[in-house]
Amino acid sequence: MFTEVFSGFMGSCDDYSASRAVIVGAPMDQTVSFRSGARHGPRQIRSVSEVLEEYSPRLDRDLSDLRYYDAGDVLMVPGMVEENLERIADTAGKILGEGKLLIMLGGEHLVTLPAVKSAAGYYPDLSVIHFDAHADLRDRYLGMSLSHATVMRRVTEIVGPENLFQFGIRSGTREEFVFARSSVNFHSSVDAGDVARAAERLKGKPVYVSLDIDVLDPAFAPGTGTPESGGCAPVQLLEALEALSGLQVVGFDLVEVCPAYDQSERTAILAAKLVREALLIFAD
Repeated sequence: MFTEVFSGFMGSCDDYSASRAVIVGAPMDQTVSFRSGARHGPRQIRSVSEVLEEYSPRLDRDLSDLRYYDAGDVLMVPGMVEENLERIADTAGKILGEGKLLIMLGGEHLVTLPAVKSAAGYYPDLSVIHFDAHADLRDRYLGMSLSHATVMRRVTEIVGPENLFQFGIRSGTREEFVFARSSVNFHSSVDAGDVARAAERLKGKPVYVSLDIDVLDPAFAPGTGTPESGGCAPVQLLEALEALSGLQVVGFDLVEVCPAYDQSERTAILAAKLVREALLIFAD
């Protein structure tokens, strides 16, 4: 079910059973609406992770204090969207079913849907925290119900719109914004105070965190398929992740890194840093 990877994420161990967290790649980009290539994101994030230190000065924690396993990438079948979503769901379900923290590298944002579906199967009272430039709340996009533009609408059908918390949203249709403002917990910016208040409401409850790299301004993360100006800076996003410390996070994904548009590799390096911080915050 897995393809081989060039190298695992920095500091990962070779003992699955003893690991608290498991990293898995979901290299799918079949429904992207602008620039394709996010299927190469997982490999690139792993490759550039070696430039980082395992120690996080912000958190005063070190990856060497954790045991986490890199399982490689789920094997995707070209052109078979529903089959690929089922493969991701099966893999996520195995990891979550063994009580491990799921860390998933995308791939397009639609890969979040099967992971959330699997998580909700084990945690029926699941909530989802979503960092993104785009609302992703369309009911259909170009006639399709399964798209990276509809993924959060499908997520609300699993967890309920009242259990979706969105941050950084600055792009979408009028209908999406009406739905977001009336039905979900909607924030147009990434503010650590807002995130902390959401975290206070979610204490003691299972949470899945989904992070689309385009929540950042493209000045900091140009290597993505659908860049949107006016986004947050890395320090704002790091502060927001820290504000989630102490929550029962059962899964985390980082999606939409597109190496073809990341000539300096700064998007992938930033993504790798965010994964490091997520491991240290959520797997502790």
